[in-house]
Amino acid sequence: MSIKNIRLEVMQFLEKNVDSFVDQYLIPVEKIWQPTDFLPNSQSDTFFDEVKELREIAKELPYDFWVTLVGDTITEEALPTYESWLMDVEGIDNVERNGWSKWIRQWTGEENRHGDLLNKYLYLSGRVNMREVEMTTQHLINDGFDIGTGRDPYKNFVYTSFQELATYVSHNRVAQMAKKYGDNKLSKMCKMIAGDEMRHHHAYSEFVTRIFQVDPSEMMLAFQYMMKAKIVMPAHFLRESGEKISTAFEQFSDSAQRIGVYTAADYVDIMQKLIEKWEIDKITGLTDEAEKARDYLMKLPARMARISERLVIPQESHIFKWVEPALIR
Repeated sequence: MSIKNIRLEVMQFLEKNVDSFVDQYLIPVEKIWQPTDFLPNSQSDTFFDEVKELREIAKELPYDFWVTLVGDTITEEALPTYESWLMDVEGIDNVERNGWSKWIRQWTGEENRHGDLLNKYLYLSGRVNMREVEMTTQHLINDGFDIGTGRDPYKNFVYTSFQELATYVSHNRVAQMAKKYGDNKLSKMCKMIAGDEMRHHHAYSEFVTRIFQVDPSEMMLAFQYMMKAKIVMPAHFLRESGEKISTAFEQFSDSAQRIGVYTAADYVDIMQKLIEKWEIDKITGLTDEAEKARDYLMKLPARMARISERLVIPQESHIFKWVEPALIR
């Protein structure tokens, strides 16, 4: 049987449990928080007072913080790209509306709230150029992305396991920083988003755990492939209006690293966490090729840590069209 057919067989085997995955890792619409729960109430007589308070507190947040928050928002707002990519993965059938496509739709429904919440906060804050933000978001959706997984479910689940944990780290750190600067409401918003991301990480990493149980060698090779190729972020094609895809993501990443929101050390830490979570050192029944892949993976975090220590981050902030320095103290 071909590798592709084996993967399809494994996906069909796991699909029998999709309803239990939905029940365990996703929250019913009527019970989960909605963006309106954390924003000024537009139906209330106190709406303008609440907006004024939000804008006053927002004045205390520094430049790199705003760049990072805008970049995180744009990443969340490019959700149509991520859903369409995942719907095309082998074993996920939206035409027949199989169990996996049900998972993707409901996961998308939860993720969609994140961009809604952050976008409205940015709009009300008065601190950013929303038209520039909106154009960057549209460019990012237009340009799509290539995360190096192809249609392979094993590689895609490695990617989503990693990426959901990375977004947890980023949103959680932004929450901590917002609290430090006295913006408790923004802190709560980002904390709630981070909680969703961690829950989704647990789901995708559980899918990988299940695959390791039934197809350990191929899952090991897929994990090695993704770590060797390096995980690219969903917004790696980020660009500003009038620009081509070039260095905008790198400059956004520099801002996030400068203030400690998401760093090269975090990347290494997430890799190590996945190795431990999937108990890579204990998996048995591997082919010779998969054994070599395991050896590579076990040594990789230490190698990457040494490289990350030598990285030099520019001290000067790149000035983005999204965030005008004149608006920021």
